[in-house]
Formats: sequence, C-alpha cells, structure tokens
Amino acid sequence: MKNSIYILLLSIFAFASCAKENARTTEDFNFNWKFALGEQAQADQVSFDDSEWDAIRLPHDWSNLTGYQKENTAASTGFVEGGMGWYRKSFHVPSSDKGKAIWIEFDGVFCNSEVYLNGKKLGFRPNGYASFSYDLSEHLNFGADNLIAVKVDHSNYADTRWYTGSGIYRDVKLVKTSKVHIPQWGVRILTPEVNAEKTTVNIQTEIAGAESDVEIELEILDANNKLVASNTESTIENGKLNQQLSVTNPQLWDIEAAHLYTAKLVVKHKGVVVDEVEQKFGIRTFRFDSNKGFYLNGKNLKIKGVNIHHDAGAVGAAAVKGIWEYRVGKLKSIGVNAIRMAHNPHAAILMDVCDEQGMLVMNEFFDEWHIPKGKSVNYLGDEAASDEISTGYSEVFHEWSERDLKTLIARDFNRPSVIMWSIGNEIEWTFPYYSQTYSEVEGKIHEYKDTPTYDTTKIKPVFDRITGGIDSLSIVAHQLSKWVKEEDTSRPIICGSVRPTVAFASGYADAVDVLGLNYRAIDYDAAHAAFPEKCFLGSENWVAYSEWKACIERDFIPGIFVWTGFAYRGEAGPWPRKGLDISLFDFAGFKTPRGHFFECLWKPEPKVYMVTTPASKSEFSYSEKNGWKFDIQLTAAPVWDKLRLWEWYKVKEHWNYNEQEKIVVQTYTNCEEAELFLNGKSLGKQALADVENEDNIIKWLVPFQKGELKVVGYNNGKIANEYILASTGKLARIEIESDKNELKANNYDVAHVSVKLFDDADKEIKDLDTNIKFVVNGEAELLAVDNGWEMNVDSHILNNVKTHKGKALAIIRSLDKQGVVTVSASIGDIKSNEYQIELK
Repeated sequence: MKNSIYILLLSIFAFASCAKENARTTEDFNFNWKFALGEQAQADQVSFDDSEWDAIRLPHDWSNLTGYQKENTAASTGFVEGGMGWYRKSFHVPSSDKGKAIWIEFDGVFCNSEVYLNGKKLGFRPNGYASFSYDLSEHLNFGADNLIAVKVDHSNYADTRWYTGSGIYRDVKLVKTSKVHIPQWGVRILTPEVNAEKTTVNIQTEIAGAESDVEIELEILDANNKLVASNTESTIENGKLNQQLSVTNPQLWDIEAAHLYTAKLVVKHKGVVVDEVEQKFGIRTFRFDSNKGFYLNGKNLKIKGVNIHHDAGAVGAAAVKGIWEYRVGKLKSIGVNAIRMAHNPHAAILMDVCDEQGMLVMNEFFDEWHIPKGKSVNYLGDEAASDEISTGYSEVFHEWSERDLKTLIARDFNRPSVIMWSIGNEIEWTFPYYSQTYSEVEGKIHEYKDTPTYDTTKIKPVFDRITGGIDSLSIVAHQLSKWVKEEDTSRPIICGSVRPTVAFASGYADAVDVLGLNYRAIDYDAAHAAFPEKCFLGSENWVAYSEWKACIERDFIPGIFVWTGFAYRGEAGPWPRKGLDISLFDFAGFKTPRGHFFECLWKPEPKVYMVTTPASKSEFSYSEKNGWKFDIQLTAAPVWDKLRLWEWYKVKEHWNYNEQEKIVVQTYTNCEEAELFLNGKSLGKQALADVENEDNIIKWLVPFQKGELKVVGYNNGKIANEYILASTGKLARIEIESDKNELKANNYDVAHVSVKLFDDADKEIKDLDTNIKFVVNGEAELLAVDNGWEMNVDSHILNNVKTHKGKALAIIRSLDKQGVVTVSASIGDIKSNEYQIELK
C-alpha cells in the first residue's frame, strides 16, 4: 500500500513537472543573426552559405549604419539609403518542445518583410510599423537546428515623408507554450468603475487550442508584488473567458505617479496548468468635455503634449528601451505630460516607458491612406520623388489597413497611457477637392491668420458640386472608426485635421469623437461656437507662445501637441540638412532654447534663461519711439518659405561678440520680473506682465562688452532664480558626465555621456565646434556619437564627433559581464576626466 502511494505521488509530481515544462517561456531572439545587403538568391533556404555575412544583433537599422549620402537618397527620409536586406538566424529546438505551440513575434520590420522557416514562407507584412507574429510549430525540426530567414525590401527609399530606418529595427521574441494557451495580446483589461474606495476590474481572456474544460486562476498584484485581488470564476462569451474582480483602495495611474498593477493568469486545461501570462495595466479614468476640456481621474488637466517621430537620434530607428527612458525623462523634466506618436505605430518599448513614467499617449495609425502624399528629393517641399522610389503603403492600404489598425489596438489595449486612437494625420491634403472647396468659399483668406467660416450651409453646396456628392475620404474615415469601435469603445477616436471647416460639411468630422486641429488655433472660437457639442484638441501646433496662450485662455481646448519634442530626421534638405531641429530637444537630446522657453511655460519652478543675437541678424529691432518690432525672416528659396513658421528665432547661447556690437538679449522666464546685469551693472528690471500678451519674451538691446551677462528673476521682490552667460577664452578643460553611474550587465542598458568644454577661467564654452574623441574601456561598447546638429552628416558609429555649441554625446551600451567601465574624451592633447560606470 505504501509503495502504491509512493508511486502515485511520484506520478503526480512528474505530471506536475511535465505540466510546468509546458508553461510559457519567452526567449530574447535578438542575438546571433547574420545580415547582408542586396538581393540574395536562395537565402531563404537552409543550405544557403551565409558564412561571409555580417554577424549582427537586433535591433538593427542598416540605413543608420550605412550612413548619410547625397546621391540616390531623399530629403524626405533624411538622406540615407534604403535597398533590400536579408537576415538569417539558426536556432536549436529540443525534442521536448514537440507538441508545444511555438511562435515568433516581430515588433517591427521596415518594410515589406517576408519571413521563412526552414525554407517555408510564413508570410508577408508590408507595413514597416506593424507588430506581427507567425506560428512556427508546423515547420520546425525538433531535436535539430532550424533556420529563420527574413527578407526586407525597402527599395523605395522615399516611401514616407521622414526617416523610417530599414531592417529588423525592433525587438524579436520566441514564445513557447502549450497547445492550449492564451494567444498573443489575448488578454484585455477594463476598469469601468473607479472610485477611491473600490475599483471594478474586468478581464477578458482569449483561449486557443480548446473550447471547454478551461479555467483561469487570476491574481492582481500591486507594484510591490502584493496580492490585492484574486478570482477563479469565469463566464464564457463568444469563446472568451470573462472574469471580474474588485480592488479596494486602488492606487490610480497618473502623470505624477504611474502606478501599475499586474494581472497574473494561470491557465488550466482539465485541471493541469498549461500556460501562464502576466499583463500590466493601470487603474485610471479620463474623459473629454466639449466645454471644460480634459479630465484625468476626475481632475481637470491641460494636455502639454509634443509630437515625436519614431527615430531616436544617433541610433536611428534601432533604439533600446534605455534610450526611450532617457528621452521621455527629458520631456517630463520640462513639464511635458503627453506624446502624440506621429504618425504611425511606435515601438512597444516606448509604450512601456510611457506607461511606467506617466506619459499620456495619442496612438496614431496612419499618416496617409489610399492616396499618397508627396515626397521630396532635394529639399522640403519639392515633392519631386518619382513613383519608382516613393511607392509605399498607400498602394496596399485597402487590403491591409483593417488588420494593421486592429493589430495596434490589440497590442496597446491595456496600456493606461493610451487615451486616444488617431485614424489619420492631415489626410485632407491628399484630397484636393477639400482645399478647392475651402478656397472657393473663403476667397483670398490669409490662411493661419484669418478665421474661416464654419457655416456648413455655405460650404456643403460647394463641396457637393465639386465632388459630385462622393467623398472617399469621409467614407474611409467612417470605416476606420467603425473598425476601432469594434475593438475598443473605452477610448475616443481623433484625427489631425487641416481643413476642419470642410470636414464638418463633408461628414469627415462626424467620424471622430474629438476633432484634432492642426495649426488652426485661429479657428478655436469659431469652431466651438458652430459646434458646441464637439470636442476639439490642438493635435499639432507650432512651438510658440501664441499656441499655448490660445489653449490656456479657453477651457474647451483641452491641450496642445507641439511640433516637435525631439529633432527628427527627414522632411529635410537641401543637403546636408538631414532633418529639422524645430524642437524642444535636439537630435542628441540637448535642450534647445525653445525647450527652455516652454519649460518656463509648463513648469511652476522659478526659472530664467537667456539667449543672444547680433541686432544685425535678429528678427527683433528696437527704437525709442516704437519700442520693439518683430519682422519675420521667411525661409529662403528654394525651400518652402512657410518653414519659418516652425523654426525658432535665430539665437545663440553664448556671450562672445565684437566690442560694442549691438546684441539683442532675449530672456525666457516664469518669474514676475527679470533684471539684467552686465559686469555687475544693472541694465534695468522688466515685468513679464508687460510683454506676456505679445511673445512672453523680455528683451534688451545691449552693446557688447566682454565679461559676464547675468539675468536675475524675482518673485514678490525676492530673487527666485538666475542665469549667467560669460565671455570665454581658449579651451583648457573637458568635463564629461553621465545620466547613469550604474548599468545592468544585460547587453541592453545604456548611459548617455555628455561633454562640456571650459576655458582656463573655468567658464563653459558654448560656441566651439572641434573634433572630440571618446575612449571606452571595460565591459561596454560605444554604441553611437552625436552632437545634436541638423547639419551633422558624419557617421554616428565612429568614436569621434565634432562638438556643436561646445557639446557632444556618446551613448554607451553594457555587455553581459559585471565590472567597471571608464569613459573619457580628448581634444588634441587635452584629456577629460575619467567617468566610471559600474556594471551590475
């Protein structure tokens, strides 16, 4: 009897062990790949010889690695190569995996990817921003090696209006679990009832591989891994398991405190554990009100948003999570609380960071629909790209848009950061009859300055006559919105509109819950008066005080998204201008003057900052009779002259000029008053209230004298903050510092090491451009270098770069061993301090 019990127990333990082995594993699939540029005949076959190919790791962006070049590239995409590339990876699958469900997940491949397993084609995905997966189980060789091959075709290198990158530029994972399992993105979490005492959590789970005898043990854990709720009961509806729990005294997800919970789901089939999944989520409420704006967790909140593209400076599109942590942290530091993911799906790791750091997100699907936008070859606005190099996603939009839209919703459904789904950006530009109607109704209206009519009784007859009553834009918009609502009714739908007056007449505006107005602050009052029940939002705005002023003066405008948070590649030219620095932070992540300006608007902490411009070059002029006058200097031909509307003033951040040269000094502050001192002598005190209705900039006209220029900010008559610019001499010292002094030894973690230059009086030099070399010793690698300049077209993967405005950046990535890494820099014979970073 004892022996029988003993054998039975052994059998139970063995069975439980076996069941546990069948539970889910997710493998990092980014390492040990081979890569080659160009068409490679038979590269999908196992027998193909790839011994001469480059050994690489993912994420991988070959456009960034091959560098900038003037010929056979395009201004739209930042003067980099496209082309075709192949990736191959061999991997072993043990015999014990036979009978499991095994699939591969790609977060993004740009673009037109074909994936093969052991010579068998698994599928094709044209959208370079879409996340997707393929089931491998059917074609795997168990107990043997297997071959994954990926063909990437970015031959049409001018297929979008900005930098895309090329290749497998996001993460890849290999997932193994039981045949009965939760498929990718198979868990959806909603919190329909939220209050301070108790929150209802509804969880819907999709199960693959079985239609009965399935149960889920569900636990909710807080950020400290403490159990706060559990449930084993469920109901089945449309083949999905529905469970409900209550969390008492919930910690709400907020922009100030991004509390995250974890739903832990253990799947049992016929009483045996077959799969385990953990899904993070947040508990929060939000709503848009057509009269009062935006509310988060019951509190009225102004959205201080930025637009960003998906490239990340020196690493191109191949960013690891630490780079996004650095960048989102920079945005948070100046008061930004929201990001519009312009204008296509961004990386999952960036979305993770937004969840973790408390950043609101407008998630956007498409920049163009079935009609493409013009692409530029030599300079922004030439739209000279031929179909041969610019044909892209619009060609397959009707075939793929529903799948790609619903894929993004499935991937990001549980993210508390996501508060809107945007179906499109400035789509009206590709339907000329929208602008034709606008022009015919408005006549010689001065766009961006004069308010158009929102009287649809005047607009619709003109629109119907021009279109014959058929508008494919509105038809597609309503279809896209329908697909969104089929997947998610918990978030509003928005679009970025540039012809909102016509959109109301055509029915386009009716397709969305919130109408985003791109560069249409002049329209706010007229739009709200005509359609008081419609919610409006500044979906794309100039980085200018007037845009924020228009928002804060109107309760019904919930916020704005300025263009842009970070400088981005593309929409560029002429060579060597690789991208647009019209941002709060430059390509390297250094704060720009307008970043300092908006920090004064968006952060309550007292701040003053100062920039300078020779009066002979400034757009500001001064006379005793008329005071300050502003004359905008439009962009010179052949580049689009309206580009100046996006650019900042021509300013310097130093105090080195010719003696007695007249200098315009601009002071940015949120203090009540500012006083300027030159070499200790006061040049006067000015109140911000006297200028805030103009441009919110305090200005002085100062004859240059070598020495120290200091501005002091006052609140209630007391010093609140100060800032100094000093004349400088020759370079004497280099100082480097890092955003981190510890890294995880995991092959991913990064540190951003920045350089400052000083003269022999220990004054920081802010106008020196000179070559600097970085040296990294220890268990880390120099990933990339940059100086933040839009004209820098040198390779980012060297160990040297020219400083710009006295600054440079090196990005250091950890390897997988513990130890100490030292980083230093040198300019000629002048060497910096050695900065130590510990790898743990």
